[in-house]
Amino acid sequence: MTRHAFFGGLIMALTPVAATAQTPAASAPAVLPLADYFQPAAGGPIAPDADGFLRRWLLLEPITKPNPTNAVFTGTYVRETLSPQTYPGRFAALPRDGQMVRVDRPLRWHALDSKLWDVKLFNFAQALGQPKYGVIFWAVTVVNSPREMRDVRLAVGSNSASRWWLNGDLAVEAFDDRRMVMDDLLSDRITLKKGRNVLRGAVINGPGLSDFAIRFVDAAGQPIRDITTDVK
Repeated sequence: MTRHAFFGGLIMALTPVAATAQTPAASAPAVLPLADYFQPAAGGPIAPDADGFLRRWLLLEPITKPNPTNAVFTGTYVRETLSPQTYPGRFAALPRDGQMVRVDRPLRWHALDSKLWDVKLFNFAQALGQPKYGVIFWAVTVVNSPREMRDVRLAVGSNSASRWWLNGDLAVEAFDDRRMVMDDLLSDRITLKKGRNVLRGAVINGPGLSDFAIRFVDAAGQPIRDITTDVK
């Protein structure tokens, strides 16, 4: 049966269009490779980017933790779920690139430099064919300071909730359903020791994207750039 439509007083015949071979099915979006967001950590320590964001990290493949909504990420839930007791391994030990641990399944640590100011955890997992939703990511880096720096603050943004420790001491906690915002939370005034400082954190997410961004700022709120990061 032929249908007709009126356009400016003209009658035009509309030929039915088959919904089969003539209209190809929409293809799924391509998965971008890991190299679009990261490169392998190589060579010596690296400086933060121009805005002070730390780019070199050891990232653990995601731990499955099903959560249908980020609304469950209360302080009590996040503290129980992300803690030294739930860390996959010995909390005080520094993992190695390629090291395997077993949690819900065998997981590998990856030493990577982020190409962006925020560390794209969702894309990290997606590129490796790992679960992207309802997961926990652990991240570790070594911050090398040329001198003792007092009264600095750790500035954190994360999607979604997260907790961060510097040299084993809790520095920042981020609860609830939150988007990744630069400098969303600031630690109390803390001290970077001269030499090595180990920064460790965990990010938990239900549905949606997941990432984080971290830098140190001085007492005036300016980014600290004369430090380096490494994974050993």
